[in-house]
Amino acid sequence: GLTVIIGALSVGIGFGLQNVVSNFISGLILMFEKPIKKGDWILVGTTEGYVKKISIRSTIVQTFDRADVIVPNSELISNQVINMMFDDQRGRLRVSVGVAYGSDTNLVMQLLLDAANSHDQVITDGSTPEPRVIFQAFGDSSLNFDLLVHLKDIDMKMRVRTDIHLMIDKAFRENGVEIPFPQRDIHLKHGVGKS
Repeated sequence: GLTVIIGALSVGIGFGLQNVVSNFISGLILMFEKPIKKGDWILVGTTEGYVKKISIRSTIVQTFDRADVIVPNSELISNQVINMMFDDQRGRLRVSVGVAYGSDTNLVMQLLLDAANSHDQVITDGSTPEPRVIFQAFGDSSLNFDLLVHLKDIDMKMRVRTDIHLMIDKAFRENGVEIPFPQRDIHLKHGVGKS
């Protein structure tokens, strides 16, 4: 009986140590290969934020809500990790906007490009694709456009998005371009359910 108990404990400890050893080796790989570094903006699974600390067993990722998430190093090695700042601070920003049916689409596209080209964080020197506008779709209540720009520092993405939204709103108001809101028609029937 004692042999069976010792055997079961050995198997349990072996499985437990397997995870510890896996995380330890993964930590060494992270420290030597450096696919992620402290300060990088990463997305692993559903966790997105900045790498705060890399240790032998785990990595601490601070989310944009300032919550610290402890991620086992084996997850960073065995799963897909998106590193927004791996080899370059630059990155792409997509700004989506819808305008009312009947709007001058050429004017809309020009106003979007003007907003992009006037921001100091948007790259316009030809080292990345130039800012461009895509007429995305005929939506339920709007004509949908996407403005695609490359930024000098992807870390500024949220601020640049806000700045461009403000510039677009101002340009649209000055040029009479309407951003619609969803509208629903309600039809009332009289006498339904009366006996």
